Amino acid sequence: MAADLPLFERLAIIGCGLIGSSIAHGARATGAARQIAIYDASPQARARIAELGLADEVSETAAQAVTGADLVVFATPVRAIGEAARACATALKPGAIVTDVGSVKAAVAEALTEAVPDSVFVVPGHPIAGTEQSGPDAGFAELFHRRWVILTPQAREDDAYLEAVQRLADFWTALGAEVERMDEKHHDLVLAVTSHLPHLIAYNIVGTAADMEEVTRAEVMKYSAGGFRDFTRIAASDPTMWRDIFLTNKDAVLEILGRFTEDLQALSRAIRWGEGDKLYDLFSRTREIRRGVIAAGQESAEPDFGRKRGG
Repeated sequence: MAADLPLFERLAIIGCGLIGSSIAHGARATGAARQIAIYDASPQARARIAELGLADEVSETAAQAVTGADLVVFATPVRAIGEAARACATALKPGAIVTDVGSVKAAVAEALTEAVPDSVFVVPGHPIAGTEQSGPDAGFAELFHRRWVILTPQAREDDAYLEAVQRLADFWTALGAEVERMDEKHHDLVLAVTSHLPHLIAYNIVGTAADMEEVTRAEVMKYSAGGFRDFTRIAASDPTMWRDIFLTNKDAVLEILGRFTEDLQALSRAIRWGEGDKLYDLFSRTREIRRGVIAAGQESAEPDFGRKRGG
């Protein structure tokens, strides 16, 4: 273990969807935080958080949740983080660590830095973990096990800030994650390739299949092969979250989408002109990438990827 537990006396979580509730489960299971306070803008979600016992305190406002907290995690959709941070900025105690879980870092880092006082430490973060489920009921303590969490610290070298970054890294390590540090703009480009574009493709192809007049909805459901099933799983992700991701990371997404479009056109030409060698070479290269993902422990080689049948 990187440090003695608990790492934080009071953890405040703002927003309790899949990631926020999983952080609460993980912190509770490991003892990484002594006390957990959660605020969610939805009264229904707050009631459910209380029923599930996810927090020691279900707060009525964000400011109430962060009062006295030494770690504050914003787990709202990315375009809501700035507003949420402003709502509780005056209640943050000096020396508190403020982080987030958004899939976009440059825009979020700017929003957090502008919203909170200089007396707190802003360390943006992104756990690369998730399912298509959302809401307080979706979380579980093991979500972050053997998954990467990327931290994008500010360009500061003072000892107090570096200690804050390490404490946050230790927190994620306690929850079972592997921690990497990265420049925020590089993060956004990497995630545009590995996450944002795949989601955009999934949303588009599932929408296209649903819109095709010659293929009824019943046939799409009935004859879904493994590939399309996986697209539907990705396309079932939270629509508010992904709307915000594409709008806040649009430059990187459009850059990668342009490259993808060029490669897709080349693939179309290979199919049209019967260039089997080009197709075989591409499929061989991508197969090796898949094997690399499994070797890195980021996916299972079990039949049907280890997913439960009928799930």
